[in-house]
Amino acid sequence: MLATPDLEGSFMGALTGIRVVDFTRVVGGPYCTMQLGDLGAEVLKIEEPGHGEDSRSFGPPFVQDETPYFLSLNRNKKSVTLDLRQPRGAELARALIAQSDIVMEGFRPGTMARFGLEYERLSVDHPSLIYCSLSGWGESGPYADRAGYDVMVSALAGLMAITGPVGGPPVKVGVPLLHHLAGLQACSAILTALFHRERTGRGQRIHLSLLSTQLATLVNAASNYLISGVIPEPQGSSHGSIVPYRSFPTADGHILIGAANDKLFACLCRGLDHPEWLDDPRYRTNGERVANRVHLEVAIEAALAADTTARWVERLAAVGVAVAPVNRMDQVFRDPQVVHSGQVVSVQHPTLGPIPLVGPTVSYSETPAEVSAPPPLLGQHTREILRDLAGLDEGEAERLAAQGVI
Repeated sequence: MLATPDLEGSFMGALTGIRVVDFTRVVGGPYCTMQLGDLGAEVLKIEEPGHGEDSRSFGPPFVQDETPYFLSLNRNKKSVTLDLRQPRGAELARALIAQSDIVMEGFRPGTMARFGLEYERLSVDHPSLIYCSLSGWGESGPYADRAGYDVMVSALAGLMAITGPVGGPPVKVGVPLLHHLAGLQACSAILTALFHRERTGRGQRIHLSLLSTQLATLVNAASNYLISGVIPEPQGSSHGSIVPYRSFPTADGHILIGAANDKLFACLCRGLDHPEWLDDPRYRTNGERVANRVHLEVAIEAALAADTTARWVERLAAVGVAVAPVNRMDQVFRDPQVVHSGQVVSVQHPTLGPIPLVGPTVSYSETPAEVSAPPPLLGQHTREILRDLAGLDEGEAERLAAQGVI
């Protein structure tokens, strides 16, 4: 199941030679910079001395002193501890930025300026710098200074209002999906800026927010309201415009069936041994199936109750139905297709030994993305990086450590 990367070999990704100074925390920013690291960039993760970034404490569960939360988002990075509130700490950060290509930051608007690390100042002497800021609510406006985690923004911007069971209370998504989407958007924006810099030699400032990301990813739910005035409601696992398209109980679990067109519905009728449904005027078109949703879904539930999830998946898939089991996490990583993907990799952690991680999403024929280094210990690379990039000698390093600067 586990593919083990060659950590001793030389890794040449598409971004090898690019250096990122990463001031982000929690999920969105770290997810972005982890992807840059997967592509070969050198990522310097700046953390607070003695504490580190917030997700280092997001437990239980804990494995020794590490949290799976942090481990899932911070491979292929080097940890450098700096107290940016102290002038020497901010000065050392500027020295690292001066020899880097990208800054990624996720503080509230104005925080980097208080450290003297704002784009307007840095770009004077470093015009090729690409500087990406990810905020909760945006850089200006009435909510700019508010704390903004995924769940707060998904509540305000509508996602929670359309998630959950029919008639039930609002429900958050099971993972911080909005943070991950924002990280993807930020990574895309940075790669676009790198392409622009390749053409012109000029860097630029990028800003996006969790709010802007959420609004953009409401897609059809937003259009239903903006264009037609219809306010979407929670549908559970159902689809407001397609029937059948939801999870159904079986004899021992649940199965997801999506008959998104008439051809697939015909396959479903044959797979469930109900060919008579094809001649039923209530089900001839998707529009008629939506109008008669309750009656059809009750009939499907009755048919599926006769056998197990595994048997129904095999039977329905064989006749062309879009179908999948609703798996628990232990079932996910035993699934034959997941095992075949090789996406779970084993990496050697400095204190935990070999740990499994879900690796990169995308496969490249020429410049592969790889897990080439484990998530770092807090401050693991501080002295090495500050020596090599900021000229810090061992004597000053000892003094700064005693003062809590590093």
